[in-house]
Amino acid sequence: MTAEAIRATAPRPRAATPARAGAVGAADPDRPLRIALLTYKGNPFCGGQGVYVRHLSRELARLGHTVEVIGAQPYPVVDGGVTLTELPSLDLYRQPDPFRTPRHGEYRDWIDALEVATMWTGGFPEPLTFSLRARRHLAARRGEFDVVHDNQTLGYGLLGLDRLGFPLVTTIHHPITVDRQLDLDAATGWRRRASVRRWYGFTRMQGRVARRMPSVLTVSGSSRQEIAEHLGVRQDRIHVVHIGADTDLFSPDPAVARIPGRIVTTSSADVPLKGLIHLVEALAKLRTENPGAHLVVVGKRADDGPVAAAIERYGLEGAVEFVKGISDPELVDLVRSAQVACVPSLYEGFSLPAAEAMATGTPLVATTGGAIPEVAGTDGETCLAVPPGDAGALSAALGRLLGDPDLRRRLGAAGRDRVLRRFTWRQAAIGTAERYREAMVSTARGRAAAAPSPGGRA
Repeated sequence: MTAEAIRATAPRPRAATPARAGAVGAADPDRPLRIALLTYKGNPFCGGQGVYVRHLSRELARLGHTVEVIGAQPYPVVDGGVTLTELPSLDLYRQPDPFRTPRHGEYRDWIDALEVATMWTGGFPEPLTFSLRARRHLAARRGEFDVVHDNQTLGYGLLGLDRLGFPLVTTIHHPITVDRQLDLDAATGWRRRASVRRWYGFTRMQGRVARRMPSVLTVSGSSRQEIAEHLGVRQDRIHVVHIGADTDLFSPDPAVARIPGRIVTTSSADVPLKGLIHLVEALAKLRTENPGAHLVVVGKRADDGPVAAAIERYGLEGAVEFVKGISDPELVDLVRSAQVACVPSLYEGFSLPAAEAMATGTPLVATTGGAIPEVAGTDGETCLAVPPGDAGALSAALGRLLGDPDLRRRLGAAGRDRVLRRFTWRQAAIGTAERYREAMVSTARGRAAAAPSPGGRA
């Protein structure tokens, strides 16, 4: 379905009235804002976007703003002081029956039919269909929010929200076109490559929508450059607001003993972007000199694929453990128990795992992929940095840290200090709220310029 066809089916906006949000809220920097935060993928156990929504919404609420998170399945987790509004999809990818065909009675409207049809033809419908449901929901609630913040949905339904009276800000963590290219590079055979291209078909829509967004936030300077290059968004519309770690939760605790040889990473075994295959290869090299070295992966284990094959090939079944579904305190204690944390990713738009590990005082080995150096540093003072995809360099850095307790203590303390100075969620919330007010001023000016002059014809 084209953007024009979708806009034609969307609710027609009523005549706009002067918005208190733009005229008053932006002019008064002390007035709390009413924020709608949209996320089609908001569960913090499913990836960084969910972590972003949870912590940003909490810190915005602590600043005194009213925050309502509007999300689809798997539903976001929100903390006290934040309202969650569930905007259900058909949940076509739920476990244990992903890619399911809904029963006849589950269909509610044409958006549901579009969602299923897109899945049946090998595409990923959720960014588009969530945006359409969100537009319909917001159209019925005009006047209730000062600003709408989209968390990388970038669906056609977002177009024209300003005409409904909603200043709009969107966050792009990094262009999904990066994931698409890495998955294509890892695909074998023309059938698999065709399937990858179809699955990522939604990225064309996201590029078109991104270019029309008045204000785009991103989490790093690296992502800012890639958004401009990959999506064609004007540089002057892209603003960097660094995110960070929950430094109260992710903090050092001397009572948690470090386990000799333990390396911890956060990764999905079946996502080439995360570089887990290279860490497994590095572990195999490392264990020839340090047989006690072992890896704990926070993430789901794939029963087949290159990572599973590498674990079997190198005889690492007893040296690699996968854990999933653990609570935040359990995750923190797991990171605290490691002698070394590792981020082996080929690319990251920010890297929350790096910031969180550093916040606990756990020394870090990380690649220089994407924005990771912006977070972790590259000078050897706050982490040991290696090129992405280089298992030999990764093994050498891990071995160096495991064998040098003084270096581990120094890097751990310096990493914690770097996060406290530069990467906290409170700082992220303050910077984001400033961008909200700028968007409100810009929207109010646009309405004023478009309004008919007194005595003129409408």
